[in-house]
Amino acid sequence: MLSQKPKYYVLMLVCAIGYGLLAYSIQRFETQYLLPVYATLFFAYGWVIKQAQEEQVYFWLISAFIFRFIFLFSLPSLSDDFYRFIWDGRLWSAGYHPFSELPSVYVQQGISGVDQELFSKLNSPEYFTIYPPVSQFVFWLSVKISPQSILGSVIGMRIILLLADAGTVFIMYKLLKRLSLSLVNTLLYALNPLVIIELTGNLHFEGLVIFFVLLSVYLLLNNRWMTSALSIALAIGSKLVPLIFLPALFSRLGIKRSLTYGLVTILTLSICFLPLFNLEVIRSMSESIGLYFNRFEFNASIYYLVREYGFWKYGYNIIQTVGWKLGLTASILILLLSFRNGFKWTPGTQQMSFSALLTDWMWVLCVYFLFTTILHPWYITTLVAISVFTTFRFPVIWSGLIFLTYVGYTANSFQENLWLTAFEYVVVIGYLIFELKSNKSLRLSSVK
Repeated sequence: MLSQKPKYYVLMLVCAIGYGLLAYSIQRFETQYLLPVYATLFFAYGWVIKQAQEEQVYFWLISAFIFRFIFLFSLPSLSDDFYRFIWDGRLWSAGYHPFSELPSVYVQQGISGVDQELFSKLNSPEYFTIYPPVSQFVFWLSVKISPQSILGSVIGMRIILLLADAGTVFIMYKLLKRLSLSLVNTLLYALNPLVIIELTGNLHFEGLVIFFVLLSVYLLLNNRWMTSALSIALAIGSKLVPLIFLPALFSRLGIKRSLTYGLVTILTLSICFLPLFNLEVIRSMSESIGLYFNRFEFNASIYYLVREYGFWKYGYNIIQTVGWKLGLTASILILLLSFRNGFKWTPGTQQMSFSALLTDWMWVLCVYFLFTTILHPWYITTLVAISVFTTFRFPVIWSGLIFLTYVGYTANSFQENLWLTAFEYVVVIGYLIFELKSNKSLRLSSVK
């Protein structure tokens, strides 16, 4: 590390200052500071990716985790979701079920730490929690680590996510070597400012999802079927989105192996969900997920076009009637994409094209993102992680542009700038089309 050129140390210091400002100084509504700092970090990241050689990877990986550790003692400044995490964790710690009642019911029961002060900071107090069991376990654990202190619980969650991110980078490095891809690709994820800010800084649990998803691929590559299925189940138990990866995986495993793999996945998920299981919880969670897709709207693409058509034809927002239809359309397209070649049974995983599988997962995520009614910046981090194993770089472009969604925040409210949203999607889709037309973008490395 000491043998690097001085300009690399200067760049690392500049980035460290930028992350320090985001961690401890700049607030979400301070656009005049937020965007220039992020732009500086992103352009520095782009320069490193363009210039880096494999012998410099360790230097920049160490730098990437220095940047993450800068956030360790800070409260998230760009997201207030962590208050709900702590709310749920304190309910579990006190012996209450977060899914059973709305937060307004619990705040009146005199539960230690579940008080009006914390209630006032929840961003969706009128809805049931939507976080699945693996995430709930981390919430509970963070409260056990620090029962009374919000910052202490935040630090506990952050350490867990840091460990998950370290595991992700390690597995990513091993997979790239195994697939004969450039090790510099590790930096596409490890140094990405959106990944660092949203996962470590803002405590979003895509960090756990990415770790368990890549671990499942690594285990599968090493013929460890049962533990791979267990890992993908833990990814789904962290956030439900990885469910959409299963069809593409099953299409490559073949029917016999898919049945075994699916059975282990279902059994593991059943064990994870067992502490949550009762009819009231199922009703509450279903209601929350339904409301999430039929009432909330943010940074959408196809949905916004459909919504404008609804305003033109009916004179009102048609989200409650079109939200589920877009979800159904996305599900059908994901299944068609995943099974476009039917089941491709092979006698062993070494004959499976893992680069092709990961590329399929990238497209599956894109379909989901394009049809969803809500797309927060941290959702894109999973797409960035998977794209590391492909030659497509539009997810990296997207990770830079999606940060523009923070422009709509003020000190007390939010108003989305649809011109910036349109700009985001035009550039990303335009770059995607450019890559699809480029022969270079279509060449994928085969598995050795």
